[in-house]
Amino acid sequence: MTKILFIIGSLRAKSFNRQLANVAKEVIGDRAEVSELDYSDLPLLNQDIEQPEPTSVARIRKAVSEADALWIFTPEYNLSYPGHLKNLFDWLSRPVIPMDYATPTCINGKHVAISGAGGKFATANCRAKLTELLTFIKAEVLPEQTGIGVPAEAWGTDILTLTDKQKAELKAQADSLFLNGLQTV
Repeated sequence: MTKILFIIGSLRAKSFNRQLANVAKEVIGDRAEVSELDYSDLPLLNQDIEQPEPTSVARIRKAVSEADALWIFTPEYNLSYPGHLKNLFDWLSRPVIPMDYATPTCINGKHVAISGAGGKFATANCRAKLTELLTFIKAEVLPEQTGIGVPAEAWGTDILTLTDKQKAELKAQADSLFLNGLQTV
């Protein structure tokens, strides 16, 4: 069965992006096995600890390698992506074979979908910069993206409610993910 690994760019338990990911999981239904990457224990990238690789890095690389695609759900922090998300991709961009930069990384060629829920810009800046970063590290970023502007009242309730149009955009993005190389059951 197709495996899609969700990466949530917010570490907050009730984050809008985690809620958005839950809707995406419903949209995917039984077309794929969906799991969420836990990278909360990932150390900051530091060449002093890069080899041998920390246990958390090995676990994360294995999860990414085994996935057929990644789907990132992220907020926008100061017109960009969160620092902990950048740290994750810094680790994933390092060679799997120590110091062998001619070999592919575990994210090389991986299909990646990007969505985000955030303020009035609907994470547009973050998604653009994340696309640039992921393209640089040789991931295959899908052109279809979903950006959700979180309504003002949601910031007080921590509840993200999507419109029918937003749900349709998320469904179209999921469909695009499957049309761009992923096979269903």
